[in-house]
Amino acid sequence: MASTLSPPRIPKPKCSLPSHYYENFLEKKGPYDQDYKKFWTGLQGLTLYFYNSNRDSQYMEKLDLGTFVKLTDEAPWGTSHEPGTRFNLVLRNQEIKFKVDSLESREMWKGFILTVVELRVPFNLILLPGHLYMMAEALAKEEVRRSLVIPSCFLKVSRLEAQLLLERYPECGNLLLRPSGDGAGGVSVTTRQTLNGTPVIRHYKVKREGPTYVIDVEEPFSCASLDAVVNYFVSHTKKALVPFLLDEDYEKVLGYVEADKENGENLWAIPSVPAVPSPGPIHAGGPRQPSPTSIIPVSSQDKLPPLPNPDENYVTPIGDAPDADYVNGDVPSTGRLIVLKPKKCPAAPKVQAKPPKPPTAPKPEPRGLPGGLAKKLAVSSAQAFFPTTGLADVTAELEEKLQKRRALEHSAGLAEDQRANLRAWHISQANPSSQN
Repeated sequence: MASTLSPPRIPKPKCSLPSHYYENFLEKKGPYDQDYKKFWTGLQGLTLYFYNSNRDSQYMEKLDLGTFVKLTDEAPWGTSHEPGTRFNLVLRNQEIKFKVDSLESREMWKGFILTVVELRVPFNLILLPGHLYMMAEALAKEEVRRSLVIPSCFLKVSRLEAQLLLERYPECGNLLLRPSGDGAGGVSVTTRQTLNGTPVIRHYKVKREGPTYVIDVEEPFSCASLDAVVNYFVSHTKKALVPFLLDEDYEKVLGYVEADKENGENLWAIPSVPAVPSPGPIHAGGPRQPSPTSIIPVSSQDKLPPLPNPDENYVTPIGDAPDADYVNGDVPSTGRLIVLKPKKCPAAPKVQAKPPKPPTAPKPEPRGLPGGLAKKLAVSSAQAFFPTTGLADVTAELEEKLQKRRALEHSAGLAEDQRANLRAWHISQANPSSQN
């Protein structure tokens, strides 16, 4: 009896882990974690990927090394149980603590992290020649990867916009790459630092010569990628320059997804701003509140001019522009500041008799505008620019200042006349020949 043949079993493909420069177990403790948590960790590019086990292909967490600051060793707690197996990764906005199984594993992690961040193999660590060779291979892969990647600090902005970004967000960095203005495919580097409280902004030109970038400084330096350009400025300034990495923007307007009732499509909606609540009803016996006045657009010709400063000792007559030009030049325009100089009094006539006592000059009329014209001017100005009864106090204040001005001019005219008469008397005393 023939048996049915079953189809051959096809082995299930195993999940392959992504290619990492280096991978091993690593215990991690973040700034908000209570204790260390063990992960299978891999380093790829400028990112640390954390997996639950070495058989998983989907990472659980990741950590960007783009804001790297430094690596520090943590003092061992038990000296004999944990002989220097802890180190800290300090980033620009946080600090992560790590713990490994041995001193060799700690040096390996530190070496690979420094290799991809600084683009050089560190020789100041306790490493074997084989370890250094592995890091040199990782460095070559990282250089190839970065040659195809644009740095995060490269922004398509103008020179002025770059300066404003560095000034407005100093906590995000002080080095920014932008397209060059010559249109030759090069880039420009803008930096901003503070020297004795004064901001110092510098611009550097980077030329494009084939596949390489040449930094135009006193000793030109060639770089294979834009990331190498950034690394040149960071390494040659003792890390005083930090690549600009703008934080994620936060929305200022509240929005939500809403389904359209007509066609059923989802639309992005913005809630309407609630109207200002109107005042409640007036209770009996309570104070009566004024009714709200309607807002009427006012043309530029009908707007009131600013009120004069009460501390100043002059009054500026306010009035409409004249309808027609006046032929009489002595009549002042009502729209200009009136400043009248007191007229000089004529010299006293020569007297043949003995010099009399200084005569007392009669009270002259107040200098300035004639009484009738000033009153008409004040009334017309007040009626033209203060049509409502609510501004009557402003009109009274202007009239009071105008009266003070007249009193000052009147006293000034009297003093001038007295001085003129006194000078004439002195002149007649000094020339006795004129009496004969």
